Amino acid sequence: MMKVTTAAPAERQLIQAYGDGSFRVSGITYKGSIIILPRMTIEWTVESYECVTSTNLEPLSSTNSSIELLLIGCGVSMQPPRVEIRTYLRELNITPEWMDTGAACRTYNVLASENRAVGAALIAVE
Repeated sequence: MMKVTTAAPAERQLIQAYGDGSFRVSGITYKGSIIILPRMTIEWTVESYECVTSTNLEPLSSTNSSIELLLIGCGVSMQPPRVEIRTYLRELNITPEWMDTGAACRTYNVLASENRAVGAALIAVE
C-alpha cells in the first residue's frame, strides 16, 4: 500500500493509504473502490472506469454532504472525461476533475486539509 500523509481537521475523512485493491481511510480499511466525502466513506461497487455511471454515483445526491468538487480517480491512469458523468454532476452543482487514483488520493487530502467542499470517487488499484 502507498501511504499518504496530510493533516486534516478531526471531523474530516482522510486517506491514509491506497493500493493492493483497497484504501485505508481514517483508520478503517475498505476493500475495493470507494466514494469519500468530508464526513463519510461509502463502499463503491465500481471495478473500472468504464463501469462509472450516474446511477452508481447516486450516493452524491442522496447524502447530506454538499460538495463542490469531485475528484474522479480513474484507476492506474487518467481516462478522458465522459459527457454523461459531467452532465449528471453539473445537475448536482458539482465540478468533476479526472485523474489517476493516486493523484486523486493526494489531491483529496490536500483539499480536505484546507477544509474545502471536496469528495472523491476512487477506483481501487493494485
